[in-house]
Amino acid sequence: MIETIELTKAYGKVRAVDELSFTALPGRVTGFLGLNGSGKTTTLRMLLGLTRPTGGAALIDGRPFTGLKRPLRAVGAVLEQGISHPGQSGRAHLVTQAMSAGASRARVDLLLDQVGLTDAADQRTGDYSLGMRQRLAVATALLGEPPVLILDEPANGLDPSGVAWLRELLRSYAHAGGTVLISSHLLAELAQLIDDVVIIANGRLRHEGPLAGLYGMTTGRVLMRGRDPGRLRDALRRAGAEVAGDETLEIDGLSAAEAGEVAFAAGVPVHELLTDTPNLEQIFLELAGT
Repeated sequence: MIETIELTKAYGKVRAVDELSFTALPGRVTGFLGLNGSGKTTTLRMLLGLTRPTGGAALIDGRPFTGLKRPLRAVGAVLEQGISHPGQSGRAHLVTQAMSAGASRARVDLLLDQVGLTDAADQRTGDYSLGMRQRLAVATALLGEPPVLILDEPANGLDPSGVAWLRELLRSYAHAGGTVLISSHLLAELAQLIDDVVIIANGRLRHEGPLAGLYGMTTGRVLMRGRDPGRLRDALRRAGAEVAGDETLEIDGLSAAEAGEVAFAAGVPVHELLTDTPNLEQIFLELAGT
């Protein structure tokens, strides 16, 4: 399990992370969301022992990263691009990293195949595209067969097929009992992957819980078009709704079913009636304070 407890990082009087507490559970993919400057990367760096907290705790299975006996076998991470030496081949990079992590060199070719880099295994990584470097970074994270993955923007640079590949890989990893914490700005893609969501703004927690619960926080607007918009608008307002729009009415305060009943009672034929449910990006931007 990944856990932060009142985690804080201050730079002078500025708190980049401010008493942040959340958990990411085994067998689930947790999305970690926030605008640029919200404290996401600082939080991930504290989880990985790269930045020292000012206060609180960042824990992996109840211990700070620096207290883990074999940290590279316990946690796999994709935090920064360009981690390989540009003069090394992809295979040489993974062999070197396997030696550092105490992992089996036999996993190198297996992982090159798994991330789709077999044909580029002996190519200099300096000649890799951004997407290829991201695939290599994922392979590096998986070398020690860690039970925990912490990934910062792992889909950056991947084409649509690469994003689909990454989604399937991480879902399989979590299904096998792994813990995945992933930060990404590709919210539409993230919505197809994550089980739980953590949203922060200005270093503070704004929301934590299952993704389904996030969607359940709002019922969305009801949109309606009818033969007589003016009479329909008056009837809806008498029923207690807030109504905006001209030809297409935007209705707050009534469900689609209730709005339909109002239109029927008013004798106004309805041409279109639907609920405009906010997507993950809309909900995120609202919670993030934009």
